[in-house]
Amino acid sequence: MSPRDPRDIHTEADASTTPRERLLVFWDGGFATHTLPASGKVTIGRLQECEIWVDHPSVSRKHAELLLGPQLRVVDLGSFNGTRVGGVRIAPNEPTVVPPRSVVEIGSTFVVVEGPATREAAPGTIRPAPPGQDVDLVVADERMAQLHRLLRAVAQGTISVVLLGETGVGKEVIAQSIHRYSPRATRPFVSINCAAIPEALLESELFGHERGAFTGAVREKAGLMETADGGTLLLDEVGEMPLPAQAKLLRAIETRQIVRVGGVRPRPVDVRFVSATNRDLEQLIAARAFRQDLFFRLNGISVHVPPLRERLAELEGLTRRFLAEFGASLGRRPLSLSSEALAELRAHAWPGNVRELRNVVERAVLLCDGPEIRAEHLSLGPLGGGDVAPASARAGSGRESTPPSGEGGEYARGGLSEELQATERRRILEALEQCAGNQTRAAEMLGISRRSLIHRLETYGVPRPRKRG
Repeated sequence: MSPRDPRDIHTEADASTTPRERLLVFWDGGFATHTLPASGKVTIGRLQECEIWVDHPSVSRKHAELLLGPQLRVVDLGSFNGTRVGGVRIAPNEPTVVPPRSVVEIGSTFVVVEGPATREAAPGTIRPAPPGQDVDLVVADERMAQLHRLLRAVAQGTISVVLLGETGVGKEVIAQSIHRYSPRATRPFVSINCAAIPEALLESELFGHERGAFTGAVREKAGLMETADGGTLLLDEVGEMPLPAQAKLLRAIETRQIVRVGGVRPRPVDVRFVSATNRDLEQLIAARAFRQDLFFRLNGISVHVPPLRERLAELEGLTRRFLAEFGASLGRRPLSLSSEALAELRAHAWPGNVRELRNVVERAVLLCDGPEIRAEHLSLGPLGGGDVAPASARAGSGRESTPPSGEGGEYARGGLSEELQATERRRILEALEQCAGNQTRAAEMLGISRRSLIHRLETYGVPRPRKRG
């Protein structure tokens, strides 16, 4: 995309002073913003005649059209590289609803429509990516590669980001990536776990306190928002934040000022907010446990981080990284990973995601007394039990066909929910169905070895299918 003079899109309805929505266009290297009319339609493309001019090689001359109104819709105009909403390619010439704060992919650029314009950036502002701020990450899965391309682009602005995903998927690592990709990379990155700090102390931690503000406040203390000034503040487990703290956080975001506990003087702060949660914030809003106005402020764009079981292509790279890390911390030479151990790791369901993998690898390094991590060092249960012998150690024990629902058996001791067991069994059956019973192809689709698939079939009491046709 090339720089150009800022150009707002105006209609007669724009003559009022009513705040308008903005279109944010991100690409790898910068971003631009455009103010939108309240209704009507605007075209997006590489032709300068388009209302939204995007001079990027992945964008067609007339790529797409936005239909504005109470419900935002997008129409792909037969573009070469397609248009995606929430990662799904839409059919040409058919209006598709765009949920609030969803990402629309126009070729290889990302488009987000956010609420009325604020002081974040003037329309048309273009900010280059900071040089040399690459992040050392394991990115071997295409979904994760796409996620990081989006993060690189989004990081160039100051739009707030909400990271959604299961416990242990690495949301804090993703938040650090946003910070390191951004022009704020040389400023502080500060994290606060909203669930780990008692409610009585959370306000003081966020905003700081003056000397004598409460019993034990023997000296003044800057809060985490002050500490993060000019940088990024991660609100981890934001769904657990108490309502009183939510109200004060909302005011701080709106005024860009904080007042310490026991203080009277406002202090200006410039913070980029990234929030992380494994909770459904909209459900919390419906239950009156989370403020809707705060949600709108924090949720400039939502990014879902997939669980480890859906990105198994990264499992080997992550495992080897953790092996090197823990081996070095113990002063040991780098440990290798046996093929059997890798197969065990691939067969595991990873309910604890990357955090669980890290713990498993650390334990294996401690248990291993030789140069190679073997399956018996992993101490993995059939699906999630840390105290159950690995599958290879159970071979021939006569227990492989124990059904998942058996009370008091391996699965009960493993402590994994029946729901997760049913989910894995269903995924295996679906893969076999899609592959017409071909076990080798089904195993490849699931990201596990054929031997591991056969073991899973025996574990769940599923008859070995015959290849059809």
